[in-house]
Amino acid sequence: MKLGFPVNILGRAGLRSHDRRRWQNQPHLSISLAYLRDILLYLDRQNIRMYRMAADLAPYLTHPQRPTFHHQIEECQRELETVGALARQLRIRLSFHAPAHTLLNSPDSERLNISRKTLTGLASILNGMSLPEEAVIVIHVGGHYHDRKGALAAFVRGFEQLPAWVQRRLALEHDDRRFDIEAILWVHQRTGVRLIFDYLHHQLYNPNRIPLPDAMAICLATWPPNQTPKIHFATPTTEMVRDRQGRPHPPRLNRHSHYINPFAFIAFLNALPRMRDFDIMLEAKARDLALLQLRHHLNRFAPELTHRFQDFASHQEEIHS
Repeated sequence: MKLGFPVNILGRAGLRSHDRRRWQNQPHLSISLAYLRDILLYLDRQNIRMYRMAADLAPYLTHPQRPTFHHQIEECQRELETVGALARQLRIRLSFHAPAHTLLNSPDSERLNISRKTLTGLASILNGMSLPEEAVIVIHVGGHYHDRKGALAAFVRGFEQLPAWVQRRLALEHDDRRFDIEAILWVHQRTGVRLIFDYLHHQLYNPNRIPLPDAMAICLATWPPNQTPKIHFATPTTEMVRDRQGRPHPPRLNRHSHYINPFAFIAFLNALPRMRDFDIMLEAKARDLALLQLRHHLNRFAPELTHRFQDFASHQEEIHS
C-alpha cells in the first residue's frame, strides 16, 4: 500500500509543480518536466511512492486561442520518456485529476470538445511517459443539469466517444452532493470505467446508507486483477470561519483539512475487512507535510498498521506533533 498526495510541495522550498508562467512568457511542458524530475527525486528521498501531477503540466495545451501551445507533447517526447523512466525506476505511482471544467456530460458542445481534448492531452502525457495503465486520470460525472438520469446517460455517451486508449486511462470518482457510489456503479456497468472510492465524499453523500466497507468493495472490484486500485482519503476542516463582516460561521465539511486526522484514518483502516490491496491518495491542504505527519502519527498511535505500507519505516523526515 502506498500513500500519496497531490501537486504542491510544501516540505522543501523551491520545488514547483509545473510552469505557471502566463502565455506571454512562453511556458512549456519541457519546463514542467524538469520541475517534475526534481519532485520525483525529493519524493524518493522522503520514501513517498505516489504523487498526483498538476493537470496544467502542459500549459495552455488545449486553449482554443493559443495554437502555438498545442504541440508541446510532440515536442517533448524525449523528456517525457526520460521522466517516465525515472518514475518507474523509483517505483513512484503517478496520476492526474482532470480540471473541474472537464465535463463529459456537458450539454455545451464547445465545452464537451475542450473536455475531450483535455483528457486526450493528459492521456498522451501518461502514454509518452510509458506509465502503466494504473496511472490514471480521475474525473467526475459533472453536473446534473436538472436531469440526473439524463446527465448519467450523457456521461456514458461522452465516454464512449473517446478513443479506447484514452478510456483506458480514466477512473471515475463519486462526489459529495450529486452522484454517489450507486450512480458511478451504474456508469461502470455500461462503460467498464474504473471507480475511485473517496472517504470524505462517502461520508457527506451516501443517500442509500451503503456501509463503508461495502462501498469500498464496490469500487475496488472495478479494477482489473493486475492493477492496484487507488482511493482518496481526506478529513474535513473543523475550524471556525469568518465572513467579510467578521462574523463567525461553522466550516463547510466538504473542505479538506490541512492535516489528516490520524484517529479517523486509523479507525477507517481497522473497520475494513480483509480485501485486496489498494493505494491511498491523501487529499490534505498541507500536502507532503500532511503525509509525513500521518506516518509519524501511525508510528506513534498504530504501529501495528505500519506493515501495510510499502517502505514505511525505512526513512522518515523528523516531524513534531
